[in-house]
Amino acid sequence: MIPGGSFEMGDAFDEGYPADGEGLVHTVTVSSFYLDVTAVTNAQFATFVKDTGYVTQAEQFDSSAVFHLAVEAQPSDILGRVPEAPWWLTVRGADWKHPQGPLSSIERIQNHPVVHVSWFDAQVYCDWAGKRLPTEAEWEYAARGGLRSRRYPWGDELTPRGRWMCNIWQGDFPSRNTLDDGFLTTAPVKSYRPNGYGLWNMVGNVWEWCADWFSATYYQISAPVDPVGPPSGDARVMRGGSYLCHHSYCRRYRVAARSGNTPESSSGNLGFRCANDGAVA
Repeated sequence: MIPGGSFEMGDAFDEGYPADGEGLVHTVTVSSFYLDVTAVTNAQFATFVKDTGYVTQAEQFDSSAVFHLAVEAQPSDILGRVPEAPWWLTVRGADWKHPQGPLSSIERIQNHPVVHVSWFDAQVYCDWAGKRLPTEAEWEYAARGGLRSRRYPWGDELTPRGRWMCNIWQGDFPSRNTLDDGFLTTAPVKSYRPNGYGLWNMVGNVWEWCADWFSATYYQISAPVDPVGPPSGDARVMRGGSYLCHHSYCRRYRVAARSGNTPESSSGNLGFRCANDGAVA
């Protein structure tokens, strides 16, 4: 269980992006809750699909976004680039079972986080598991691991004593990854070290869906106790950053960082973990 308490939510270092709306630091109190210690894995998602026959939205659309250096597909299956982020390719046949494209598989990465799941897919999984997605406030409170006003789940230094603590990009984004942390794309869900609440990979590796609608101005009106986000919107909150985050363009591997995406979206760096009110997660 994550013990309830109060914390200062938001970017205390003025390092965020204005459009993300993380700059207004405000006191939030959250009730005790449970949170899965890792993101949902490929093996766990496969069990859910076997049990339910569920077909993800990426499978229904027959395409999803794959990072250009990781694609495993025939040229005819590469349908185009994402205009605002040309390092993303729309790949036919990319889905949770084929994370890099139709020539890839999850056979050897069962303990990696499942990706290419939309917010709607995550909701269905949570319902099946008897759980739910965490609120944005719960997620940040848990990611901080009991530390107050720190950049990362482990403190303020990105690589203490030269040690990588999370799976993000090293090198020149988006053309050259030096793989200093050992991974081009996802890492096993129990890589590195857990935070003070025993949670693994709360930053880096994959973005994680939260329950809330996203609004860049929500912090100005947020409820002080157990906030649940605005009542409506166009995008859902994502937290934690991913293996593609790099200081040159996306410092969203900080615990205060936030972003949003349309709930039907999927990509090779987007997953989730489950929360719960009253049963061990």
